[in-house]
Amino acid sequence: MDKIENFKTIQVDFSEDRDTIAECVEIINNEFPYGQFHIKMSGSTVSVFMNTLDLEKLRSLVARLKGNYFPASGSTLDTIVSEIERIRSYGIKNGRRVYVNYDRERKVRERKQKVSERGAFFYAAENSFSKIENTLPAEFLDTIKVADSQEALKNLPDNCVDLVFTSPPYNFGLDYGNHKDGVDWNLYFEKLFAVFSECIRVTKYGGRIAINVQPLYSDFIPVHHMISDFFMKNRMIWRNEILWEKNNYNAKYTAWGSWKSPSNPYLKYTWEFIEVFSKGDLRHPGKSEFADITDEEFKEWVNARWSIAPERNMKEYGHPAMFPEKLAERVIKLFSFQNDIVLDPFNGVGTTTRVASRLNRHYIGFDVSEKYVEIARKRVEE
Repeated sequence: MDKIENFKTIQVDFSEDRDTIAECVEIINNEFPYGQFHIKMSGSTVSVFMNTLDLEKLRSLVARLKGNYFPASGSTLDTIVSEIERIRSYGIKNGRRVYVNYDRERKVRERKQKVSERGAFFYAAENSFSKIENTLPAEFLDTIKVADSQEALKNLPDNCVDLVFTSPPYNFGLDYGNHKDGVDWNLYFEKLFAVFSECIRVTKYGGRIAINVQPLYSDFIPVHHMISDFFMKNRMIWRNEILWEKNNYNAKYTAWGSWKSPSNPYLKYTWEFIEVFSKGDLRHPGKSEFADITDEEFKEWVNARWSIAPERNMKEYGHPAMFPEKLAERVIKLFSFQNDIVLDPFNGVGTTTRVASRLNRHYIGFDVSEKYVEIARKRVEE
């Protein structure tokens, strides 16, 4: 007997030949573990039991069965898939939809009241941000310019950008061409925070700023913490820290610090961080029809550990530290609406602007390298 509490169930009536439906049900059941997903027949009804389900696998199987058994549209198999797709309460794990116990967690009673008593984002509460939005001048809309963003951003009005997404130079000593990477840390942060101050100013009330950063562990400089501290001191709300798992395990571990000794072990990291901040309010206004993130994407991406392979084509573009388009796509779709304006003040060869354009967002990019700007413009045109 099936324990109903272990499954999400739906029932569908069928009118086709019973033997044909039974044959299809048997084929489907043979493709899925019984404890995850199965179908039973009773009278003129099929009952579908779901614990976890690879929906793409089911769709593909149903399409194949329809071709063999139900050439016309509107079969019982179509109805089963359609009814499953209508279920909106589920989680995502290992690419499968989870229908049972996906939201099991310890609940806090009177949570809103307790949050209020504690003082949520107390460090940002007394800000002086204006809620009045300004229009971005036409000469900057959908452009990529050769410029030092610290100076160029001063030409933009307050509160005119919806999302800032960028990855600043790492200060690792990488070869960026005409940019010296690897300066005194005090000078690095002075420049970086001057740019970020302008980013805060031009971001709309309720807008977001997302910074991709990798700390320089060899210098014991927690750059992600220092950036977060800067934004919080400037009354921005720290809303998320996303761990970008790059699965880069090609390090020679015996070379990292003291071998087999507590003397000075050096830890290896296979991930980078994305620190996300909101200006003034956690909510960003926008019309629901301009949200282009799917159910599966949303449920997967709100898990703040993103496993995405690093960019493989950096040599092709002549840039030493690119992030992949998949990373930009997730940030842009999760934190902005279509037609929003996306800014990258360290645009490099233009991954942010390329993805923003492809996803029907407006964009602005600045970089000091003429070579990189030329490449970025071509990538958008593609």
